[in-house]
Amino acid sequence: MQGSVDVHDMGQVLWAVTTRIDPARDVVLIPNAPTDTLDHASSIPNLGSKMGIDATIKREDEGFMREWPRVLSMREDIKKMVDEKWGSYGL
Repeated sequence: MQGSVDVHDMGQVLWAVTTRIDPARDVVLIPNAPTDTLDHASSIPNLGSKMGIDATIKREDEGFMREWPRVLSMREDIKKMVDEKWGSYGL
């Protein structure tokens, strides 16, 4: 299915987060939420903020009026060629 992401694959998750998010629309901050006692980042023990991020493909019924682009992939022969030449690129 187009747009599916394996949430256990950090590379896929990071790709979705960096290509599908408009921070004004897709990030929610919840102040004063319960936290773990060992969360030392919060100002008050056991109370801190949470952040929710929606990295899903947006639909028209969610107010997204543009066509969502298809996911591009490189042909296998090109991948093989790059892999074979990678050492000579000097990167």
